[in-house]
Amino acid sequence: MKPLLIANEISVWGVAQHVAPISLTLHAGLPLTLIGETGSGKSLIAQALMGSLPPELRAEGTLQIGEQKIDVARQPLEHRALWGNTLSALPQEPWLALDPTMRSRQQVREGARYVRGLTPAQSDADAEQRLAEVGLAQHARAFPWQLSGGMAQRVAFAAARAGGAQILIADEPTKGLDTERRDDVGRLLLSEVQQGGALLTITHDIALARQLGGEVAVIRQGQVVERGLASQVLEHPQHAYTRKLLAADPACWPETSLHPVAQTVVIEAQSVTLSRGGHRLFEQQCLQIHAGEIVGISGPSGSGKSSFGDVLLSLISPCEGQIQRQPGIAKVRFQKLYQDPPSAFAPQITLRQSLQDVIQRHQLDERDIGPLMADLALAPTLLERTPATLSGGELQRFALLRILLLKPVFIFADEPTSRLDPVVQQQTLALLTRIARERQCAVVLVSHDPHLLAKSTHRVITLSKSDTEISDNVTQRFQMCTE
Repeated sequence: MKPLLIANEISVWGVAQHVAPISLTLHAGLPLTLIGETGSGKSLIAQALMGSLPPELRAEGTLQIGEQKIDVARQPLEHRALWGNTLSALPQEPWLALDPTMRSRQQVREGARYVRGLTPAQSDADAEQRLAEVGLAQHARAFPWQLSGGMAQRVAFAAARAGGAQILIADEPTKGLDTERRDDVGRLLLSEVQQGGALLTITHDIALARQLGGEVAVIRQGQVVERGLASQVLEHPQHAYTRKLLAADPACWPETSLHPVAQTVVIEAQSVTLSRGGHRLFEQQCLQIHAGEIVGISGPSGSGKSSFGDVLLSLISPCEGQIQRQPGIAKVRFQKLYQDPPSAFAPQITLRQSLQDVIQRHQLDERDIGPLMADLALAPTLLERTPATLSGGELQRFALLRILLLKPVFIFADEPTSRLDPVVQQQTLALLTRIARERQCAVVLVSHDPHLLAKSTHRVITLSKSDTEISDNVTQRFQMCTE
């Protein structure tokens, strides 16, 4: 197999070393997938290979791409000249990759027009085809802010491939996608490999890693702890951490009995109907959520799961119906954990300052920060960093920490674990369950993982994109008790 990219002794430094020297080779026709714990440096490796590290971090090592040798410490202009035509990246956060003022078709056509040099008509046709391949033919004229997180991720994927680069680096390409769309993206990634391209994928999705096959490297604390063929590493792991990582997959979780919930209704949707972008998402829906109850919401990408949460929190108004909340509770105690945490933080200030602002604004106890950081497996040194220097998983846990400081009575958690590795995902959901039980906090949990929902919630609500109805598809697995 022909090597398209050879990385020698790549390391990433900041105040301390974040990634130990790592060497890897991307071969034509052989996928390489990096899996491992959140914050282990997987995304930093991708940024070092692309030459796109934040200015406060630096990389060392060399790259060999074709006949060209690059010193990543200097990040010369010739490195960035490879973007789009030789090297292409699908970043972890689609909201940071897409121009909010451009429609989907325009985002995708730019690669064909300005990188491959196609005519305007050819570029438009290419963009339409790529959007159709990811199931977004009907959303070619939509702006990013009109798309769900999963839809935005698919637009970013189509745009990343439009320049025709032979080497694709995909950072969490299936984040926020339902199972069907995840498999579609996996097939699209494999099609690029089958056409002679090289693929480096970073993912927490063990199912995707199995689908891609090829080689797998397991990263922990900036080091490779196990590497080999996917069939060997994922089916017969040798390292203790790899075994722990695979055992934390929701499909492997044991069946558990959740705590009983109270009769107190914290929030209620009464005959709610919502349309967005000219499409009816759901109509005449009624739902009661009780203190201490964990309700799951599932459904295909774009079916209105996030919009339903926005209605519950009165962030948007329904076309019909109303929302009733438990009386006497301050509005600030009804909170949303957003699907894309970068949009929830000011980019230029440290995480410490973000938390201090909340504490000062609401007169909270600063001593609560330490125990919550320990519960969420967040290192104290992260407080001094800005959002852009954290992994998506670390930033999502800071978003949850900030909410918990407000002692919420209701949390709408929109795909809260989509950026977390299986181990931290399991720990985070255990924390949410404990919060629901101990604080009698109602939680609505959105996820595309049926195993996760079945084993973490009292009941599951399914939003169907085809008939725009909400239906309760799970038998009542919870007990009602008096307060």
